[in-house]
Amino acid sequence: MVAEAEVVFQQSLPVVLDIDGVTSAVVSPLSSPKLGIRRPTASVSGGLSTSPVEDDFDSSIPVYVPTIRSGSYADIGPKRSMEDEHICVDDLSSQLGRLFQLPKPSAFYAVFDGHGGSEAATYVKQNAIRLLFEDDNFPQTSVVNSVYVEEVKSSLRNAFLQADLALAEDCSISSSSGTTALAALISGRLLMVANAGDCRAVLCRKGKAIEMSHDHRPINIPERIRVEESGGVIEDGYLNGELSVTRALGDWDMKRPHGSNSPLISEPEIKQITLTEEDEFLVIGCDGIWDVLTSQEAVSVVKRGLNRHGDPARCARELVMEALRLNTFDNLTAVVVCFVTVDREGEAVVPLEKKRCCSLTPEAFRSLRNLLDG
Repeated sequence: MVAEAEVVFQQSLPVVLDIDGVTSAVVSPLSSPKLGIRRPTASVSGGLSTSPVEDDFDSSIPVYVPTIRSGSYADIGPKRSMEDEHICVDDLSSQLGRLFQLPKPSAFYAVFDGHGGSEAATYVKQNAIRLLFEDDNFPQTSVVNSVYVEEVKSSLRNAFLQADLALAEDCSISSSSGTTALAALISGRLLMVANAGDCRAVLCRKGKAIEMSHDHRPINIPERIRVEESGGVIEDGYLNGELSVTRALGDWDMKRPHGSNSPLISEPEIKQITLTEEDEFLVIGCDGIWDVLTSQEAVSVVKRGLNRHGDPARCARELVMEALRLNTFDNLTAVVVCFVTVDREGEAVVPLEKKRCCSLTPEAFRSLRNLLDG
């Protein structure tokens, strides 16, 4: 059984989720080292924050703050070329510099699934910092409250739209090249996810999958209605008989001029949730994963891996390998973000390895010494 976060609002404005008393939010891309095909990567970050997470914060009550570890893995799969890109930044403060004020911890993750070539996905990844975090309207504060959330929502929604327009204006990028985009931002204990397309983010809470995004495909009833009301058609499960998604960045050969109502849009759908001690990890993947695995199945694969070896990069690789075993037909990218409880001294609580200790009696020690001395 898969739990799903409630969507409050959907259509031409970003969708907002309200869970555990927190208001709304969005996310979009950033920059990181180049994607290595068949090469897992892992990173670690953590830290305590004295900043309130909500307006009614009570300083007398200990606040849970996650310590973040992540890993990623990508594979070309059965396709001839790799069109996926992804981002993993466990510590945004270090990435952006000391002058940029952020809640602690702050982390950012994104997956871009390109189509019609890799140009659009590559462009969005490479220009995400400029489009998002260098925006003058992006809030610079360590306090996470309703005002912060609304400002982030506005800035990140704008980043999606600006990235889309930039793809239209760059003459080096084909008008038939596009990309889906899913991004997750962690601010203190607030997790915000923004999605345009059919990548997916799934939170594991006490072993149960909670979907933090919707797949924007023509079979999605609200999307189908929106497409048809915008003058588009669904043919054999494809938008205008060509595209398998109803939201994407780029693809300007299928979009109407800026400002016009278009069946294919870049508007992100937004969900958010407050992280608690019950939250174990977040899985982000392109549709090559979800074509052959349910959200709960993916959570189970990652959970088994973490129980065995505790390595999120290995878990990401195991998830990709499982999708390949099930004969997926697409590129594959998986990101696993682990949330580890922090104790009062600020040290991550890690289970200690049990070791067996033995002692010798004086008589046994003398016998062993005599045996060794010959």
